[in-house]
Amino acid sequence: MKKFQIQFGLLFTFFLLLAVHHLKAQERDDLIGRWDITVTMEGKEVPSWLEVKLSGIRTLVGYFVAHNGSARPISQVHYDQGKVHFSIPPQWDDSDRDMVFEGTLEGESLSGTIISSMGKTHEFTAVKAPLLLRNATPKWGKTIELFNGENLDGWHADKAQNQWEVVNGILTSEEAGANLISDQKFEDFKMHVEFRYPEGSNSGVYLRGRYEVQIEDNKGTPPSSVYFGGVYGFLTPNEMVVKSPGVWQTFDITLIGRRVTIVANGKEIICDQIIPGITGGALDSNEGQPGPLMLQGDHGAIEFRKIEVTPAR
Repeated sequence: MKKFQIQFGLLFTFFLLLAVHHLKAQERDDLIGRWDITVTMEGKEVPSWLEVKLSGIRTLVGYFVAHNGSARPISQVHYDQGKVHFSIPPQWDDSDRDMVFEGTLEGESLSGTIISSMGKTHEFTAVKAPLLLRNATPKWGKTIELFNGENLDGWHADKAQNQWEVVNGILTSEEAGANLISDQKFEDFKMHVEFRYPEGSNSGVYLRGRYEVQIEDNKGTPPSSVYFGGVYGFLTPNEMVVKSPGVWQTFDITLIGRRVTIVANGKEIICDQIIPGITGGALDSNEGQPGPLMLQGDHGAIEFRKIEVTPAR
């Protein structure tokens, strides 16, 4: 009888541990995935992004995008009983302090605080990012000339002081200042853009206002996700096709759901790749919604002479 009780007790303990393990695995699975984050900073809502992955048997790792900068790897995401925390070194902040992320998972929402590398505490909320799957090949509508060659009609700046102007039919930003945002918003689309910049300059085109395709003077460098033609911090071109500064260059970009194809200066450099999430400097993290085009003007001088968009019908 005593032997039976011992065996029963061991069996009960085994199944109890199995149940606890299953519960923890289920909770972990609820955290795994991509999260669109909204952070409250100095009274304003700014976008951020998080991806949590399972590495091996039990270790959680990930990637994080702050309101600026590129996607940064997380060596370990700690998770226990609904509590999430991790830290990562500073990127663009002039600090030796790690950024600290602390959150609580409740159902399908994640919320908590982010302590920046500068020591400031910001509250955040997050929801699972949509997959943006498409079940059919899009049918394309009529091409729209977003820049009329005469004035800034159809566009607005993200700052009160706007340095953008039209000079001899060319949309021009001679110095770092405001970004320029289209009034129209788009879901799936094809676009053609022609641009030119001086030596050493840096700009970009944000698709739906959320995914930056990098424009930068990178002639002579190998391809990188943060260099010319890359989806900033995420997708690396298969070839560096940038021309010299002062020369007109082109992007032909197709965005369907999360899938992007980029042809730069006549060569396909990114072919039907998935953009994981928003890039630094995005307008918002509402990935399921249509969004505008945004021309980056807060880094360096840039000119555009043609901006065409063909939306899906």
